[in-house]
Amino acid sequence: MQYNELSTDQKLKISTLEELKSVNYIPKSIKQELRDNLVRIKKEGKNVFEGIWGYEDTVIPDLERAILSRHNINFLGLRGQAKTRMARMMTRLLDEYIPMVRDAPLNDDPLDPISKFARDRINEHGDQTPVSWLHQDERYTEKLATPDVTIADLIGDVDPIKAASLKLPYSDERVIHFGLVPRSHRGIFVINELPDLQARIQVALFNILQEGDIQIRGFKLRMPLDVQFVFTANPEDYTNRGSIVTPLKDRIDSQIITHYPSSIEIGKKITEQEARLTESQKETVEVYDLAKNLVEQVAIEARDSEYVDAKSGVSARLTISAYENLVSACERRILISDDKKTNVRISDFIGVIPSITGKVELVYEGEQEGPGIVANNLVGKAIRSQFINYFPDPEKERKKEGENPYSTIKEWFEKGNMVDILFNASEKEYQKELKKIPGLEKLVDSFQKTAHEGFKYFLMEFALFGLAEYSMLSRHQLERGMQFKDLFTSMFNLPDMRDDE
Repeated sequence: MQYNELSTDQKLKISTLEELKSVNYIPKSIKQELRDNLVRIKKEGKNVFEGIWGYEDTVIPDLERAILSRHNINFLGLRGQAKTRMARMMTRLLDEYIPMVRDAPLNDDPLDPISKFARDRINEHGDQTPVSWLHQDERYTEKLATPDVTIADLIGDVDPIKAASLKLPYSDERVIHFGLVPRSHRGIFVINELPDLQARIQVALFNILQEGDIQIRGFKLRMPLDVQFVFTANPEDYTNRGSIVTPLKDRIDSQIITHYPSSIEIGKKITEQEARLTESQKETVEVYDLAKNLVEQVAIEARDSEYVDAKSGVSARLTISAYENLVSACERRILISDDKKTNVRISDFIGVIPSITGKVELVYEGEQEGPGIVANNLVGKAIRSQFINYFPDPEKERKKEGENPYSTIKEWFEKGNMVDILFNASEKEYQKELKKIPGLEKLVDSFQKTAHEGFKYFLMEFALFGLAEYSMLSRHQLERGMQFKDLFTSMFNLPDMRDDE
């Protein structure tokens, strides 16, 4: 029987070099292995990079072309663009198990050994050389590039303890302790944030990528390492922290540019897939599609904001954390109000503010409140952007003569009335507060006729927040909720300036 015809169980029973030869095993490079498995999977109509949304027509085709070309790869993109995730998913293109000389430090192929240990063992045992099997998950190594990474970490160094314990001179190759790259032989080696790696360390990778030579403390070893290199880099790194040295960049065959989701729908797929919600949260909290749109819109507004550093980017982790916090804000509210179930509210978006403040880099870092103010503004802009998808544009209605859909609501507030939407209000209290505003329910019934009962109250609150964003009402954040009142009354209602006595 041929090696390729063996089942996994049959392969794992092979324990010696002789048995491996008997099934006509032929060594294969990792790049060829990745290519062959990709060809097979594509012919079967399967998707290796399942769950990577928004890259179907851009990044994934580039990546598959690079694999078919047997290239080393660099993913270039801002943070939170699934660069490392795609690198990790490449292990799916590896054979489930491959044979190796048992205990060999460099995962040596029994028919193509490169380490002295493996060669010596084969010379000693011949066809009875013991063989073990390496799983695909064990063939992935990842290293974050930081300024303290050394050549010894990546390539290797002389180990004086090994030399002393084995009583070997430093001229003996066996005193070498190999670093991560040689130990990734026949595997995938990933360096994240490559520009952060010191230039002299990057130089040490030149020959490994091209010729397979390594030099360790005077040892010049010709070791044809078989490694699939994958690098990730952030464009910001090129100016702020470091750069990829030109000769190294020249040796990376394919540079693939990643990007953020191109639409709200794609963003929602990513967020819902990655958000970690408990079963209890899923059962007790209903999150409307509009609320999910608002979460994604916050990230879109942040990426376009003049206050947010565009070079730093706005990670997809922002929307994931924001969505988790939005659901948790609802859950906390029902724990306090003793309701059994609830629907998401616009006022629950107060819970997403902490998810924004830590994930956006401001152009000008001001006082401590700065990020909080920017985060609130981003939520407000998201509401403003989505508002016109559900209700008439207040700017256009303002220019029309006579009454507009918002006149009744605006006139009620102009009479000095106000509304407090408390963060922890029960469902009954929440609905009662919204219902006392004349014209608000009618507005929703007129323009969102199919809205069910729960969603209708959400839209009523959404209308209030939207009118505030279009400067038709005034909105103030209180310690325990949001207050809505007439805009001009709010502007001229100055505090009492009497002296303290």
